[in-house]
Amino acid sequence: MGIKVCKFGGSSLADAVQIKKAQEIIQADPQRKFIVPSAPGKRNKEDQKITDLLYLCHAHAQQGIAFDEVFKLIADRYNQIVEELGLGVDMTPHLNKAQADIAAGASSDYAASRGEFLNGPIIADLLGFTFIDPAHVIFFDSHGKFDVEKTQQVLSKKLARVDNAVIPGFFGAMPNGEIKTFSRGGSDITGAIVARAANASVYENWTDVSGLLKTDPRIVDNPKTIDTITYKELRELAYMGASVMHEEAIFPVRIAGIPINIRNTNTPNDAGTMIVSDDDTSFESDSITGIAGRKDFSVIYIEKALMNLEIGFGRRLLEVLEDHQVSYEHMPSGIDTASVVIARTQLEGKLDEVLKDIEHNCKPDRISVFEDMALIATVGRGMNHIIGISGRLFTALGQAGVNVRMIDQGSSEMNIIVGVEGSDFEKAVHAIYNEFVE
Repeated sequence: MGIKVCKFGGSSLADAVQIKKAQEIIQADPQRKFIVPSAPGKRNKEDQKITDLLYLCHAHAQQGIAFDEVFKLIADRYNQIVEELGLGVDMTPHLNKAQADIAAGASSDYAASRGEFLNGPIIADLLGFTFIDPAHVIFFDSHGKFDVEKTQQVLSKKLARVDNAVIPGFFGAMPNGEIKTFSRGGSDITGAIVARAANASVYENWTDVSGLLKTDPRIVDNPKTIDTITYKELRELAYMGASVMHEEAIFPVRIAGIPINIRNTNTPNDAGTMIVSDDDTSFESDSITGIAGRKDFSVIYIEKALMNLEIGFGRRLLEVLEDHQVSYEHMPSGIDTASVVIARTQLEGKLDEVLKDIEHNCKPDRISVFEDMALIATVGRGMNHIIGISGRLFTALGQAGVNVRMIDQGSSEMNIIVGVEGSDFEKAVHAIYNEFVE
């Protein structure tokens, strides 16, 4: 029988009602052995996340301001959850210690981590599972970098000795025992680490959406869900701005070949999205997996006769960007032309100097800058063996009245990136979605 590791996000554990939903999900499948809880999230739009309140407590403590009233909101929240779940766990010692430590000058990482930590004993008591403090099994080195090998060694041994366990997300410990948190998507990362250590058959990530969407719901109403996506496709969409799991949260399970299943706590019967190995051939891939994009790019366009015969031209061009600490996104080129696509933020306060140095180092015949460019990536594993994908894409854009300013197809043939005017961004996404999805 396989092992399933389940991470539940803040919205899935916001109150006793949501926690009961999570309990039902866990108890419905005996393979769900290891649970990674987040801190309680917002119960409604006007509510505050526990983690935000803890950061506020820390800020007050650093300024010598009393934070008793703020911490009372936190304590009341946990005590209300315990009461409504009918549990006997006494949270007072945990709460008192957290408050005292923050008042005594504990780090912001420590303060923030208490949201997950305090939720751990509650979930463990509810399920009858063993509680494992991440500070004892998840490690960072002296530079604050996650210690992969030590964590894998210690955590895998610990999990092998228990049947079921709750391991709070978001944090671990430095060599001196000081609490250290992960960055963005911290609990997702913990879930992936636990899944690898447990040699899980699947890592279930329970949240408030039924999987990943084929495009941005702020642009297209009710976009369809992606049934299955490979890690490479996921990375392509994330790079282009799609709201998906953070790369750090994927890496531990990716190297172990463990699939991720994104599920919805509120509609647990929905299959969600499966994130699978890049070489998984067990599913049929649609021609298009997803569409994502970003605005606010600038394009530096350069013309020079016989550019293709000039040895070192590209190197000199990119050296100018390197000298000014400017990273670029894409560099489509022709025989006598080159375009460098750069995020506008990279050029703030630098553009004039960059252009001046390009003139000096590359001596182009013409140099122009196009502002307000948007990039849209159409991503799909099946694109490389289906004839006519590009034709359909550009026909759809043309019929929608979208002028394509740039085309860049990755060597993997997994994506086609087009550059359009910023004002055409939403129209272009609609056109591509309607052509390939609807």
